[in-house]
Amino acid sequence: MATRIFIDGAAGTTGLEIRDRLEGREEFELLVLDDAQRKDVGARKEALHEADIAILCLPDDAAVEAVKLAEGSDTRIIDASSAHRVAEGWTYGFPELIGHKGVANARFVSNPGCYPTGFLALIAPLVRAGLLPADWPFTVNAVSGYSGGGNALIDRFAAEPDIAFRTYGLTLAHKHRPEMKLHAGLKHEVLFAPSVVPAFRGMIVEVPLHLGAMSTDPHAHTLQAELLSFYAGSRIVHVGEGEAPAELLLRDGAEANDGIELFVCGNEGGWNVRLIARLDNLGKGASGAAIQNLNIMCGLPETTGLRL
Repeated sequence: MATRIFIDGAAGTTGLEIRDRLEGREEFELLVLDDAQRKDVGARKEALHEADIAILCLPDDAAVEAVKLAEGSDTRIIDASSAHRVAEGWTYGFPELIGHKGVANARFVSNPGCYPTGFLALIAPLVRAGLLPADWPFTVNAVSGYSGGGNALIDRFAAEPDIAFRTYGLTLAHKHRPEMKLHAGLKHEVLFAPSVVPAFRGMIVEVPLHLGAMSTDPHAHTLQAELLSFYAGSRIVHVGEGEAPAELLLRDGAEANDGIELFVCGNEGGWNVRLIARLDNLGKGASGAAIQNLNIMCGLPETTGLRL
């Protein structure tokens, strides 16, 4: 019997990609509301109760409302918003970090944010291993394609084709920061500098580190070896081996991809390093991660239907 799936918020960029990836898969039956019902509370509540698993692709306040609407049902929930990423009772949907069993057995799964996915993939394993100190003041420099801002930012880039670079979060407050701190096991909030470029999809997340100033006295090669070991066997996370690449690019018009690449770029001597993650903000950073978590929750191979 097919698992009934309801995507609440299927008209947004994340919801559209998830729906596109699930259509045609015999394991699932999609519960779809027409345009007249999409914002009807009664219709949404009925669909949330009828579904086996609901995927929320909504603004934070609407996601919280949807969880309340689902009360009294046995529906399992994957929330792609940031509303529950540090909330008690929710499993953080990063199976490579928290364990596949945790996701498989969870009723409430919070999908990671796109920027935190890159940061945590790099930093969490190294902090756990004791190679990077948990009390280090980490800085994150990141750039994303404009689809990460949803329909409003997509429309703005279409209306203002002369935008070459957009940096934001200049008050130094950003909703992703608590997620980064908690799930990396850090003592301090990160200093986060996000930007957007005129490409539809794609993302580079960078953490520069002065290893020589750390009490743990790590080395670039040691960090690379730990990441290679941590993600050994993963078909989704790829760690670059050998020398650092000469350059890393984001290309306008890039194909959708649900993997993530990690790079350790050290200087001669290995005492300074740039840890870099490259991913699709709509793939492993959003829709691809939701599909991966859905597969795991349904007892399917985690890469089923992923674009790798």
